[in-house]
Formats: sequence, C-alpha cells, structure tokens
Amino acid sequence: NYRSNVIIRMPVPRCTVSASAEFASEIPGCSAEYNASEKKVIWTIRKFVGGSEMTLRAKITMDQLVTASHKKEVGPVSMTFEIPMHNVSHLQVRYLRISETHKSYNPCRWVRYITQSSSYVCRM
Repeated sequence: NYRSNVIIRMPVPRCTVSASAEFASEIPGCSAEYNASEKKVIWTIRKFVGGSEMTLRAKITMDQLVTASHKKEVGPVSMTFEIPMHNVSHLQVRYLRISETHKSYNPCRWVRYITQSSSYVCRM
C-alpha cells in the first residue's frame, strides 16, 4: 500500500519572519514551504510507500528572542492524506444498479475504494 496527497501543516509562532526546510534525503514529489499569511510550514508529499519514514528539518527565523510563550504557540500539527484501494471500515459494494443511463456516460465494472483522512491532529 502507499499513501498519496499527504499534506502536513505545522503552525509556527506569530513572530516568525521566515522558515526554510531541508530533507534528510532527496525525496521525489516532496516539497515544503512557509505560508506567511497562515503562519504555518506546509509539507506536501505526493506519494510514498507505507511503513517508510520521512524527516523534515525546518529552520525558523523570528524577529524576537525565543521565550517559553513562543514555544507554546507551536502546534498542533495536522495532517491530511489518502490511501488508495484501502477501505478501513471493510464495507464492500457487492451489487450496484444504475437506474438511469445516459448516452454520454458509459459505466464500467470497477469500484474504487479510497480512504481519506478527515481530522488527524498531533498535539505537541
């Protein structure tokens, strides 16, 4: 199995001026950017195999000295993702009947299962 369209959002303190990211190794389809309007580092991974591990190291530049209150502003980290051809609930479509057929639509015999995250949050 593999995961696709993984987006990880990491809030940073309000006094953050810029942020840069570096990856532990060259990962194709992987990017990170700092969104100044939302004050978040957004890490996007197009596709990766399940059971693998990826590391992002972010360097944050702030316009003030770091205090304990700034550390409290970091987090929670949220993540959205998709797992194609996987069904967590094990619900299966055994029979599907199309009541109205149109000339512009030609149905095929295939059901695509996909698992999507709705709310995956990690508090720090």
